[in-house]
Amino acid sequence: MNQLCTHLNQIHQVTPSASGCEACLAMGDRWVHLRLCLICGHVGCCDSSKNKHATQHFHATQHAIVESFEPGEDWRWCYIDNTFV
Repeated sequence: MNQLCTHLNQIHQVTPSASGCEACLAMGDRWVHLRLCLICGHVGCCDSSKNKHATQHFHATQHAIVESFEPGEDWRWCYIDNTFV
């Protein structure tokens, strides 16, 4: 049975912080896929990227919910509950 997310009340209308991974752009690095924090709008790279900035953002802020920031993808993930939203 899938675990339910208990953090949906934290989701906000956000403006993306950048058109790519904010930290990778600043350091001149590359990413594989992008994730958008639905709490603050931070754009970070996925865990398949070497820097894993989206997960680093979660650990630094405890902002639980991200969604794919990739064209054609429509899913959300809760880091705390370890489940799709």
